Amino acid sequence: MSAVLVETPITTATQTAKAEVALVLLGTGVVGGAFLKLLCTPAGSRLHLVGAANSRKQQTDPTQLAARDLRERLKREGAARDDDALLASLDAHRATVKVIVDATASSELASRHAEWLARGYHVVTANKSLAGGQLSGWRALQAARAAGGSYGDSATVGAGLPVLSTLRRLCDCGDSLLTLEGVFSGSLSYLFNQYDGTRPFSALLREARQHGYTEPDPRADLSGEDVARKLLILARNAGFALGKDEVVVESLVPESLRDISTEAFLGRLEELDEPLAALHEAARERGQVLRFLARINQRGRARVGLTEVPLTHPAARLYGTDNQFALTTTRYHTQPLVIQGPGAGPEVTAQALLGDILSLN
Repeated sequence: MSAVLVETPITTATQTAKAEVALVLLGTGVVGGAFLKLLCTPAGSRLHLVGAANSRKQQTDPTQLAARDLRERLKREGAARDDDALLASLDAHRATVKVIVDATASSELASRHAEWLARGYHVVTANKSLAGGQLSGWRALQAARAAGGSYGDSATVGAGLPVLSTLRRLCDCGDSLLTLEGVFSGSLSYLFNQYDGTRPFSALLREARQHGYTEPDPRADLSGEDVARKLLILARNAGFALGKDEVVVESLVPESLRDISTEAFLGRLEELDEPLAALHEAARERGQVLRFLARINQRGRARVGLTEVPLTHPAARLYGTDNQFALTTTRYHTQPLVIQGPGAGPEVTAQALLGDILSLN
């Protein structure tokens, strides 16, 4: 049996002695909207939202920020987006703990994380673009973390499953990662858990998109690039100085569909069916199933792509949008340490953001 680490709910001690926290929220989309709802619960009682912004508009007025329909209001009204004004609101607040929450996927915003940390702000994020991007960005982030604020990144991998915290704890205790393998995408997990050859892959993909499991443009999931960013984040936290170009990424999107509009791609999903049906049938004849796996070995060789696995493989027994991370280390070497649970969804991702904020003091 593999050792399985079960996700447990966040619990907090009495908070009366803890410092108040002021924060600005960048991104009020699906995850940001779920985060705003959490701020209205008792868990958010000592958190003061002093600014919120979508890609075009922002709000710093306390009365407006307290509105339960803030997300919808920001779509219609608010000042033009101005990050300097948002940070000025943060600076002006009496709270001693000041946090920038990045709930976007913007690479431009992610490029500022190191700057914000160096200026003494704490940064809590679901944005993988910096830590899972170019190696130079990762190194700048580590330098800023050493000199400035805290960086909360639990939401970047596994939607808050305790994989990054576990990996760091193992490394802090002198353990070393030998191999890491798993299913790091909730959308791709769902697709291949469901795909048994009885329905076209395109039909399942449309269904997954309707459920909100994929990005609006499913190529963001099918390309494997998002999984590669997560693998880089984990590998770098384990001590592998991997560059972005050192991860072999095998996309599920044919060349002919990569550079067309989202609308055109959605109209041609059936072109995915025949190649995937052939791969599924070949795997079935060998008594195996298809899973979209990420893997790194102890030499730092990393790959992301579709793989045949036997029915006894841990990834063959996943359910729904489950993510799975199997860590083999110098101390967990007979059987891997397996962390598994829901790896997609705005509520669990927003909870990971909130948990990182509450852990700051």
